[in-house]
Amino acid sequence: TCQKIGKRHRSVIDRVCFGLSLIRRWHPHRAMVLVGDGAYAALELIQCCRSFANPITLVARFRWNAKLYDPPPEPVPGKRGPKPKKGKRQPSLKERLSDPATVWEKLSVRWYNGTIKEVLAFSGTSLWHTPGKAPVSIRWVVARDPAGEFEDTPILCTDLQASAEQIIEWFVTRWNIEVTFEEVRAHLGVETQRQWSDLAIGRTTPCLFGLFSLVALMALRLVADGQVPLAQTAWYRKEQATFSDVLAFVRRRLWAAKYFVDSASTPQSQQFDPDVLNQLIGLLSEAV
Repeated sequence: TCQKIGKRHRSVIDRVCFGLSLIRRWHPHRAMVLVGDGAYAALELIQCCRSFANPITLVARFRWNAKLYDPPPEPVPGKRGPKPKKGKRQPSLKERLSDPATVWEKLSVRWYNGTIKEVLAFSGTSLWHTPGKAPVSIRWVVARDPAGEFEDTPILCTDLQASAEQIIEWFVTRWNIEVTFEEVRAHLGVETQRQWSDLAIGRTTPCLFGLFSLVALMALRLVADGQVPLAQTAWYRKEQATFSDVLAFVRRRLWAAKYFVDSASTPQSQQFDPDVLNQLIGLLSEAV
C-alpha cells in the first residue's frame, strides 16, 4: 500500500517511537510509563525508550518463548577478540512455568475498579536476545490468578528496579485503554463516521477521542462529591458510573442551563410542572 501511494513505510513501532520523541520533547522532565500489548514487546522500542536523557519505562505483554540469557561474563585480561554480549542461556518463561522448582510469590496488587486482588507471580532479570540485534536487559514477571479468572500472563518491563507488584499494576492500567475504545465506539460513533474521505475520518477520529476526555473532565468538575448519578434498572444494578452515566450527567447540566433557565427572577407563568420538567430532561439525557 505504501508503494502504491508513494509513501515510505512505517511500522507500528516506527510510529510509536516517533510519537514518543514528540511527547518527550514536550515534557522532558515528566516521568512516563508506556503500557501496551504484545505488539509493543520489541527490542527497537526498548532501545528507543532508553535513548532519551530521561528514559521512558515500557511495560508490555511478553513472549513465552523469548530467548533469555545471563549477563556477559567479565572480560579476561589480555584475551583478544570480540567481547561476549551475553552469558549463559536461561530457561524460557514457558519452561519456568512448568518447572516444579519455580517459586511463586503471593502478592496483593491494585486491580480493576480500584480493588485489591491476590495474585501469584515469579519474576527475574535477564538479557533478551534476538538474532541480528544487540541484547537488551529487561525485568520480567509472570502473573497467575489463583481463582483462575484470567490466564497466566508474562509481562516485560524496562525498569530493572521496579517491583513485581508495580509492574503488574502498571500492566493492569492497560484495561482502561480497551474500555475507552469500546465506550468511544458505543457512545460517540468512532469507526462509524459517515464520511467518504480518509482525510475527513482522520480528522474526526482524534476529535471524538478528545470529546471523550472533555466529557469526563466536565463531569469531574461539575460533580461536587465525586459521585456521578447512576442510572439503575430493576434487572441491572451497578456500583460505579460508566461513560453512559457520565455523558447523561453532562448532557443534563448543559441542556438545563441552556434551554430551561428563565431570565426573570420571578416568572409570571409556568407552563411545565418542575417535577415533570426534571423527568423530561433526565429521559432525554439518557437517550442514546
